[in-house]
Amino acid sequence: MNSFTDRELDRIIEMAWEDRTPFEAILFQFGLSESEVIKLMRNQLKESSFKLWRKRVNSGTSSKHLKKRNDDMKRFKSSRQKPISNNKISKR
Repeated sequence: MNSFTDRELDRIIEMAWEDRTPFEAILFQFGLSESEVIKLMRNQLKESSFKLWRKRVNSGTSSKHLKKRNDDMKRFKSSRQKPISNNKISKR
């Protein structure tokens, strides 16, 4: 697995927790596949937090997978987020 800074790890974890951010967005920005994100989350979170996250991702309401999304949901980012172009870390 790639070596990430603390800031990058925080952003990856934040993106993984966000329901509307698909795994494909994490792959695009950080080069991590879904299985690599799962491994990272398992290593970085407490066991109970990891279990909650997995339950949430696998729930029917999660849109972490592009194939499970509604056709009208096409963006990786929130409409309230400032426009960024291929940045590794969004500006806060």
